Amino acid sequence: MNSPGAGGDEACGHTLRLACGNGLRADVWEAFQSRFRIPQILEYYAATEGTFSLYNCEGRVGSIGRIPPFLSHRYPVALVQSDPATGSPIRDPEGRCVPCQPGEPGEAIGRIAAGAGGAGTPFEGYADTEASSRKVLRDVFAPGDAWYRTGDLMSRDEQGFYYFVDRIGDTFRWKGENVSTTEVASALAGCRDVIDVAVYGVTVPGTEGRAGMAALVVGPQFDLAVLRRELSERLPEYARPVFLRIVPTLEVTGTFKLRKQDLAAQGYDPERTADPLYFHAARRQRYEALDAPLYRQITQGLEKL
Repeated sequence: MNSPGAGGDEACGHTLRLACGNGLRADVWEAFQSRFRIPQILEYYAATEGTFSLYNCEGRVGSIGRIPPFLSHRYPVALVQSDPATGSPIRDPEGRCVPCQPGEPGEAIGRIAAGAGGAGTPFEGYADTEASSRKVLRDVFAPGDAWYRTGDLMSRDEQGFYYFVDRIGDTFRWKGENVSTTEVASALAGCRDVIDVAVYGVTVPGTEGRAGMAALVVGPQFDLAVLRRELSERLPEYARPVFLRIVPTLEVTGTFKLRKQDLAAQGYDPERTADPLYFHAARRQRYEALDAPLYRQITQGLEKL
């Protein structure tokens, strides 16, 4: 293998021309491509049962792709406004879904073909009839139309490129603002000595919405004060995690999705985990160890959040 400083395609010791996959974050895209000298990265979005797929053949950093203009009439895709509290699409006074504007996040839906030759793609459904019905959204833009619900929040730019935002149910409201777990996780991942991260919302008695909590795998030089300072530069106050949990590792599913349900269920109760827990004390402007007495103060509304 040639040295890293050598020129030419052989400098990285490979003849790779294309990397194809999904889930490459925008904040590491260019560094990854440059470090390993990959000429082309093809990001895509698809689901086995879905009615559409997206491909980013142009190399637009951070995008999961787009529908080419010459195919948009054949495979209609739309983004509709979604209520973060319920996960349901927002309807206007006439009962129709509300399309998103460029840059505005919403649930991605794909038109289900009404018959042979119609716009859209057939939806075969699941063995479970009830599960199938939950994936179909009806009377969306016109009486009788049907669209497949992806359950994914996306945004779309003026050129038609789509960007993944979050899974519906992961985005939550706190202090009157929508918080994207993906956005918060990306900010945390860029902080010093943070190795891996999972972000989720937890309920706090006497408050509306859900407070942000992050489970972190950290390195030996991890420092809470440094983390807090870096987060203040990267995220607005409402999006910064109120609770932290330091874990040895994060579990993933067979398709490499983080298992956040158990973490969210255990929450920030020190009696439900032996992992170190921390609370952002707003009055003292610092993260503090969360023990049983502090937990009681929080749940009794005696600590400012």
